[in-house]
Amino acid sequence: MKKTIYTLQVNGYSERITKLTFPLIKYWASKIGAEFHVIRDRKFPDWPITYEKLQIHELGRLHGNDWNIFLDADTLVHPHMFDPTVFLKKDTVAHNGHDFAPVRWQYDEYFLRDGRNIGSGNWIAIASDWCLDFWRPLDIGPEEAIAKIYPIVEELRGGCLADHLVDDYAMSRNIARYGLKFKGVLDIQKEIGWTGEWGGFMHLYNISEAEKVEKIMEELDKWKIPAAIRQYGE
Repeated sequence: MKKTIYTLQVNGYSERITKLTFPLIKYWASKIGAEFHVIRDRKFPDWPITYEKLQIHELGRLHGNDWNIFLDADTLVHPHMFDPTVFLKKDTVAHNGHDFAPVRWQYDEYFLRDGRNIGSGNWIAIASDWCLDFWRPLDIGPEEAIAKIYPIVEELRGGCLADHLVDDYAMSRNIARYGLKFKGVLDIQKEIGWTGEWGGFMHLYNISEAEKVEKIMEELDKWKIPAAIRQYGE
């Protein structure tokens, strides 16, 4: 069972952050028997950088993965975190949870037909080789896609504009367009009786890099992560 954890670090995205997060992601990859792959090159130069996540549509096939997992580079993974793919069927894709789609996106026929109103928060995204359409590039151009995105007020106040959410929009639309079965990691945790003591993820967005570094360091201290894990794979 081949698994790969992907992350995105284009144009040297904040090494102050990845110095803190990558060792724990690598540790988790080792724990669940996955490879770790950093996407650094641009394949979609006409789109915002976050759209580069959709390279997994081809990379998953190229790497011969049974399971593909994406984590934003600023995601902190607790060493106790389990492997969600153990509890997922290959016909089902996953995020941590989901947003109410019509708050953020202008609907088209795919959203209307699907009717589940699933809005992607794709800082974590999981899909098997059966469901690589999860990351399929859109059949519309960047201007048309961005025009359909309406950030919530809290995002706008923090400077998160429509173009930064194009990856969330694309994956929401793919869930609807291809009728992908969906489950939240939070749902899995409830089903198996997971508690916070077993660890999980921490992901913050819409704050400055300095704030993010400070909060990640606070969480690492709170979790009492030993140096051997903080420096794993370095």
